[in-house]
Amino acid sequence: MEKKNQMKGATELTHLRVLVLPFPIQGHINPMLQFAKRLLSKGLTVTLLTPTSSAHNLIKPNPNSTSKSLHIQPIDDSFPPGTKPGVTAEYFNQFRAGITKSLTDLIRHDISATTTTTTTTTKPLPKFLVYDCFMTWALDVARESGIDAAPFFTQSCAVNAVYNDFKEAEVKGGDEGVSLPWKGLLSWNDLPSLVHETTVYGVLREFLMDQYYNVGEAKCVLANSFDELENQVMNWMPSQWRIKNIGPTVPSMFLDKRLEDDKDYGLTLFKPQAVTCLTWLDSKQPSSVIYVSFGSLASLSGEQMTELARGLQMSCDHFLWVVRDLEKLKLPESFKEETSDKGLVVSWSPQLEVLAHKSMGCFMTHCGWNSTLEALSLGVPMVAMPQWTDQPTNAKFITDVWQVGIRVEVNEEGIVTREEISKCINEIMEGEKGKDIKKNSEKWRDLAIAAMNEGGSSDKNIGEFIALLASN
Repeated sequence: MEKKNQMKGATELTHLRVLVLPFPIQGHINPMLQFAKRLLSKGLTVTLLTPTSSAHNLIKPNPNSTSKSLHIQPIDDSFPPGTKPGVTAEYFNQFRAGITKSLTDLIRHDISATTTTTTTTTKPLPKFLVYDCFMTWALDVARESGIDAAPFFTQSCAVNAVYNDFKEAEVKGGDEGVSLPWKGLLSWNDLPSLVHETTVYGVLREFLMDQYYNVGEAKCVLANSFDELENQVMNWMPSQWRIKNIGPTVPSMFLDKRLEDDKDYGLTLFKPQAVTCLTWLDSKQPSSVIYVSFGSLASLSGEQMTELARGLQMSCDHFLWVVRDLEKLKLPESFKEETSDKGLVVSWSPQLEVLAHKSMGCFMTHCGWNSTLEALSLGVPMVAMPQWTDQPTNAKFITDVWQVGIRVEVNEEGIVTREEISKCINEIMEGEKGKDIKKNSEKWRDLAIAAMNEGGSSDKNIGEFIALLASN
């Protein structure tokens, strides 16, 4: 009877149609797609809007995943298919102009079509837009077109707070670092690189700071985190924004297992070498492999690639290293042949399946937020090697707040040496500190699962978001 009542409630929500609009990079598509699936599981009608420049590149690795019932609709961003997002004012301005026109036309057309026909096959009236935090202007576009909207932040609440504090000039800095209202003192080394390296990033820095100019106007702000993970920030942030944590946005079968067949994100811009990776991992002992990946955007210098390669070679364990095709030329000559007995280098991996594998011992990561949440959700200890943007702040929390990893130290030339890399890996895999880190990793895994499970903090927040839509 209870299940029938749940199904009845879900059916009654199908008139609530939500449009979900991610920025066309993998790290933003994944979490917003997973949130769309959660809304689908609650009975809402959801349309994922994919900018046309990237839509043709999206691969569906598992046609039987829960995303099969998601309506995916291309939206013209004015760029030719295959255009990669740029970091110039020209790109951002053209993208904004293209999406603004297309989004306005789409919403008004669907509203008009719904209100002028009585057929039962018509899509429900668009009710709400969930837009990527990079698209602050989408709030105004939605409201001017007749619906309301909320931003979706794909980075941590701590990073959001840092950016917002700097934008509002609510920080006091000194030689040791900066004092923040919600955290106390953070060293310059712990802050997002775009905050203090003001002359390096130019347009990108301005673009990221602009994420917050109208966030206080939104009736709801969605964030890919969970309350227990960032409790200190969450004690302060609700006084600033109407924020709801709805994460971690990891496929359900790796967390609460409430969404059947939700085993992957469902859409990807990269083709993983799944069989190669998993077959190789199957041949290794439990907790014996170091997984190394720096995401879809980070690019190491040739010198740093050499030091990383030699550090893995010096370490005591097997390694699986993701090196994108454009980065492979930076590998030392004969490295793959020299390490064929202990290592595997691939261009892309099925990261969730890799992290969940029994052979996994630790994850050497750039500390991108999606990778950080995946490791936390699966209880995998981390070696933190942040590169830029939000990654130094994520690394600070990984090592000092959640205590689930070790951060490498850079030398005076800004390089992490092979000796440092080998030392940190061996400490995680075999040292005394590594034992405590593994226990903490298991604790945070359990808390992440609880947050997404029925009655958990993020599950409740998703329910409150749906109630907000139903009340309008």
